[in-house]
Amino acid sequence: MFSDRILPRVTQGRASRIDPGMIEKFWGELPEKVLQMGLRIVLALVVFLLGTQLIRLLRGIVKKSLERSRVDVGIRQFTDSFLKAVLYILLIFMIAGGFGVDAAGVAALLGSAGVAIGLAVQGSLSNLAGGVLILILKPFLVGDYIIDANGKEGTVTEIQLFYTKLLTPDNRTVILPNGALANGSLVNITTDRYRRCDISVGISYGSDIGTAREALMKLLAEDQAVLRDREMRVVVDSLGDSAIQLIVRCWFTNEEYWDGRYRLTEGIKYALDQAGILIPYPQMDVHVRQDLP
Repeated sequence: MFSDRILPRVTQGRASRIDPGMIEKFWGELPEKVLQMGLRIVLALVVFLLGTQLIRLLRGIVKKSLERSRVDVGIRQFTDSFLKAVLYILLIFMIAGGFGVDAAGVAALLGSAGVAIGLAVQGSLSNLAGGVLILILKPFLVGDYIIDANGKEGTVTEIQLFYTKLLTPDNRTVILPNGALANGSLVNITTDRYRRCDISVGISYGSDIGTAREALMKLLAEDQAVLRDREMRVVVDSLGDSAIQLIVRCWFTNEEYWDGRYRLTEGIKYALDQAGILIPYPQMDVHVRQDLP
């Protein structure tokens, strides 16, 4: 009963507070406000497109100046990606200011939330710091062939702000975080100009080791890519269950390594066949007892 008496009065009181003139004023000003907002959006798009072109121009100028200074490729790539990120952030702040957003207030808000943001993106910050360390310490450069702690390997093609790109021999792109590369172990194969090649091959126990060694040493001597001033050896590595394991060792330049390795592997088979050396396969002797019931 009480609520039924009170609610109609409250509703009538609220309805009486709405000024019809305000509604008419709102609808009258709406087209103008929509037009102003549309003009701001169009202006923001124009500023964004012009700013994008200006950023590309500035990046091109910086790239050319770094190339003239003969700065390392990795440093040029890192600087370009860093400059791109900074300029786009400034452009976004400018566009936000055109919509009435206080840039100082936004900066203060970001500063107060810095701790939370830092915890949320600590992995990315670690990668950023790793990229800086890579450029300063230079454990590898663009064009080097590296193997990381997880076995990922390839030729370094790019060193960016947060990651490094590798190109594998079978033309796959591997993206590695800079933090893991800077803090983990890795092997840089192309630091030196030369690379040692070890090929393992097994010969039968009935074959003569000296004959096999002579045939393989002749193969190494006839290969034009094998370095003559480096070690060339054929040694016994182990006595296996089914074969005597030999190691054919020589040196190539980095450019000739893979082609030379494949060529020698094929040539070893032909050289041993011509010398009458048998390459055995695993065998198992099975003895059957006839006296069992």
